[in-house]
Amino acid sequence: MERLADQLVDLASVGMDVSDLGNGPRPGGLRRMDAADGWFYFLVAPRDPLIIIVRIIPPFDAL
Repeated sequence: MERLADQLVDLASVGMDVSDLGNGPRPGGLRRMDAADGWFYFLVAPRDPLIIIVRIIPPFDAL
């Protein structure tokens, strides 16, 4: 998860709008991204260089 979060930060630092990545009801809201058969939810702060990981759900076979 840390590697994926770092990749989101790297994409944001080169100017890509990461608020459109993943699945969510609208850009800029809570986003869900699939990762290694699990998911993680994140928010992008529009005015700060900040990506907030809200929840991490591991693969179901790991539970």
